[in-house]
Amino acid sequence: MRPPTMSGHCLLAPIPESSSDCLLPKDIKLAVLGAGRVGKSAMIVRFLTKRFIGDYEPNTGKLYSRLVYVEGDQLSLQIQDTPGGIQVQDNLTQVVDSLSKCVQWAEGFLLVYSITDYDSYQSIRPLYQHIRKVHPDSRAPVIIVGNKGDLLHARQVQTHDGIQLANELGSLFLEISTSENYEDVCDVFQHLCKEVSKLHSISGERRRASIIPRPRSPNMQDLKRRFKQALSSKVKAPSAVG
Repeated sequence: MRPPTMSGHCLLAPIPESSSDCLLPKDIKLAVLGAGRVGKSAMIVRFLTKRFIGDYEPNTGKLYSRLVYVEGDQLSLQIQDTPGGIQVQDNLTQVVDSLSKCVQWAEGFLLVYSITDYDSYQSIRPLYQHIRKVHPDSRAPVIIVGNKGDLLHARQVQTHDGIQLANELGSLFLEISTSENYEDVCDVFQHLCKEVSKLHSISGERRRASIIPRPRSPNMQDLKRRFKQALSSKVKAPSAVG
C-alpha cells in the first residue's frame, strides 16, 4: 500500500527559539531503522535538505531536528538516525541497548532495506517485531521502504516481496530511489508525520475526556437542612392562619 502523494505541502525551517507569544508546535519523534548501507542517512538528509549525498561514514546514531509544515500544521520534527549494527541469526534480532532506547523514544518508524541486499530485507521482520514488543498497543505507525530503486541491474529483492511483507505485517510499503526522486522521499516522511500527529490528537482527546470534572454528589448535610426547613415551614403555616 502506498501513502498518498503530499510532497507539494511540505516546508522546512530551522527550529526557532521558543517564544511565549507563539503557539508551540507539536513534537514528532521518528526513527529510521535498518541494516547498514541501505541509505538511511541519505534518506533523512535528502528529506531535510533536498540534497543527495551518496557516501556516509558508518553512523553511531545522529538526531536531526527541524521545524516542518505539513499541510498547514506546524510540527517540531526530530528524526533519529540509527546505526546499522543489527545482526539477524536464526530469525532472532540482537538489538543493542541504544537501539532499544531509540525504539522506546520514537513514535513513528521507517524500516528501510535495500533492493540490492536481500539480507537487509530479511532484517525488517525482526525489527518490526521488536517495535511491537516495545509498543504492544500496535498504534505506533510503521512504513516499510525498499530503497535504491534505481539500481535495477543489482536487484535482489523483488517489489512483490516488499508488498507481501508489508501486507503480512499490516504496514504501508513504498519502493523508492533516494538519489533520483525527492518527492517520494518527502511523501514517506510526511505521511509518517501525519500518522503520528493523528495519534497525538486521539491521545489529547482521551486526556481531556479523562479530566472532565465529575458532577458533584449531593451534600447530605445540606439536604437534611433543607428538609428540616421545609417541614418547619409546613408546621408553622396553620398557626399563622389561625
